[in-house]
Amino acid sequence: MMEENKELSFEEYLKKLDELLKKLDDKNIALEESVKCYTEALDYSKKCYEILNNQEKLIVSKMTDMGLVDFKVEQ
Repeated sequence: MMEENKELSFEEYLKKLDELLKKLDDKNIALEESVKCYTEALDYSKKCYEILNNQEKLIVSKMTDMGLVDFKVEQ
């Protein structure tokens, strides 16, 4: 279950996402459990995307500040 109070690292979210996907691969998983795992996996996937997006913005910002890049981040 997704931990609301503790912010995990990208790697920790990715590991939890991988664990959920392995559960979903089990052909004997109950429907209710599969929906729960799927929903939780979507949450972890969203967090991974947010972390990657924020880090990309940070890198582009740093590179732009240093004059190393002349492009804009896609929104």
